[in-house]
Amino acid sequence: MRFIDLFAGIGGFRLAFEEAGFQCVFSCEINKHCREVYSNNFNEIPFGDIQELKPEEIADFDVLVAGFPCQPFSICGKKRGFEDTRGTLFFEICRIIEVKQPKVIVLENVKHLIHHDGGNTLKVILESLRDLGYNVNYKILNAKNFGLPQHRERIFIIGTKGKEFSFDNLKPKVTPKLRDFIDKSDDFEFLDKSEYTLIDSPRRQDSGLLFVGYRNKGIWKTGIRPNTEHLSRVHRQPNRIYSIDGTHPTLPSQETSGRFFIYIPEQDQVRKLSLKECYRIMGFPETFKVHSNVSESYKQIGNSICVPVAKAIAKEITINFAKT
Repeated sequence: MRFIDLFAGIGGFRLAFEEAGFQCVFSCEINKHCREVYSNNFNEIPFGDIQELKPEEIADFDVLVAGFPCQPFSICGKKRGFEDTRGTLFFEICRIIEVKQPKVIVLENVKHLIHHDGGNTLKVILESLRDLGYNVNYKILNAKNFGLPQHRERIFIIGTKGKEFSFDNLKPKVTPKLRDFIDKSDDFEFLDKSEYTLIDSPRRQDSGLLFVGYRNKGIWKTGIRPNTEHLSRVHRQPNRIYSIDGTHPTLPSQETSGRFFIYIPEQDQVRKLSLKECYRIMGFPETFKVHSNVSESYKQIGNSICVPVAKAIAKEITINFAKT
């Protein structure tokens, strides 16, 4: 089956679908840094601005995939939705669908899309796809159920011609521990013991996270509930430290310094998660060529999708829609 890769980023969807046997016939990404990485890995420079794209000039394809811009809907952003110009880019997808009428549409976005504007934003998206002739189904999928040690929830919206796509066929896997994905040796950045505090009686959360301590950050603490002093009130990013015997929190695109710190019990030490490890817990291959700028690389992987999740969807599409 042939597919096109819209809002392609650094190619997470492409990796997944090509591993599942699909052929990519077109890609589109406006960010120059992502285009550079995409080109280095797939020997193809994506088309730039989707608003300048003429659908009739795209080669015929079976599946459209798009991790369309999530900033307008994310709890980390200003949550302006369709008031934000990036939010209106969803309708650029509709413009292409109307002309090309692919068999299957696969869209990915942040979990908060479900709640944005009291559910109205999601309602508009679903009704727009149904008006174009598609049966539409959606579900929040968590990377930790697809063989990755990361609690990362994302909504997947799938439109199909004919029968509906069933998420029930995506069987969850046992969640691995973070320790199975980290390196034993490297030029790691360790914290001095004076820079963090470990808590007594750590408790594993339902998400699989094992919170064991926090960095001693000089942040505002007045009026804060007990035991939450370590949460930053400025950037909304926690200063928490998690054990490698649990899962890792969602890697956000806003943390361009990669300040993710993990606790190694047998060493009784806290260190930063390496960039290589970040890409690994997103399901990217070891051979993937990252951007030369470290901050840009952290931003790009935080904005990407978890490859095994998309691959599971791709396999299910092959089984149910390849011959229709």
